[in-house]
Amino acid sequence: MPDTTDKPDSSAQKASPSYRLAALDPDFILGDSTRGVRFMLEYQKAEDHLRARGILSTIVVFGSARVREGEPWYEAARAFGKLASERGGALSASELGRDHVIATGGGPGIMEAANRGATEAGALSIGFNITLPHEQEPNAWSTPDLTFRFHYFAMRKMHLAMRAAALVVFPGGFGTLDELFELLTLVQTGKMRPVPIVLYDRAYWQALLNLDVMAKARLIRAQDLALFAYADTPEEAYARIVEGAGDNWRPATEDRVQT
Repeated sequence: MPDTTDKPDSSAQKASPSYRLAALDPDFILGDSTRGVRFMLEYQKAEDHLRARGILSTIVVFGSARVREGEPWYEAARAFGKLASERGGALSASELGRDHVIATGGGPGIMEAANRGATEAGALSIGFNITLPHEQEPNAWSTPDLTFRFHYFAMRKMHLAMRAAALVVFPGGFGTLDELFELLTLVQTGKMRPVPIVLYDRAYWQALLNLDVMAKARLIRAQDLALFAYADTPEEAYARIVEGAGDNWRPATEDRVQT
């Protein structure tokens, strides 16, 4: 047998952070130099789950986290989530997968209401939640294995946009405006295929945003004002989606995930 009595002790080497497997080293994985890796992981984890569930397209619902059950906007978003799931095709899957699944930011308020309506219809629904200091945690109505937690706003918004076949925006605050204008910009600049964008509650949005001022100042084109429509009831919101999508409002014949 070999003599090991004088073998040097390598405990210090094994205990060194540099010796940890990279994938199992939290100091490395969570460090500044690997931010790009974490960004890619946030994309891939959600993408793997969405593909496993056959999610081809979504109806994205934005709106305030501060609206509560029983309030008109909450109940309208709930009714819309149910109606859109029943009529849009989310209840049945084709050979390719499932179209027009309700997707939200996965939090409370309008997001909860839309997820709740979809669940009450018996459909899947998606929650793209994000870590925030105060208000965000996943609501209890999104499909559990389609509920995701993000650190990066940019990646969360990318996933919200990638499969969007339509967008319905209920009243909200800064976060809702950020999401709305990002998608409007993507469509306006051709970085995203045109999709119906519906602003719910005409009076609210027209009081908040006078985009005619931008058009008159020639800061946007007059035709950019046609990138969105208004609706005042869940039925009207769904009708505006179907009208805006035209022949595109049909089951997928190929993978339509945007790159």
